[in-house]
Amino acid sequence: MNITILSPEREVFAGAIKSITVPGIDGGFEMLENHAPIVSALRSGEVRIVKADGQKMSLTIGGGFVEMLHNEVSLLVSGVTE
Repeated sequence: MNITILSPEREVFAGAIKSITVPGIDGGFEMLENHAPIVSALRSGEVRIVKADGQKMSLTIGGGFVEMLHNEVSLLVSGVTE
């Protein structure tokens, strides 16, 4: 699956990933390939990503939204720190 992470200032990351864990408003959740379509608001917290090559990446966000549709993840965040 692919992801695009955007902040108001810039594109933070785009590429192929295996999984992503996000801080949802009602608690954290993980999305893997072929996850059901979803749109969710996010609270501030840590986003953890496992890239397609197995490398791990984490970001701290100030909130935002995530959408998953047809193995394409769009993560719109504010206040991102890598």
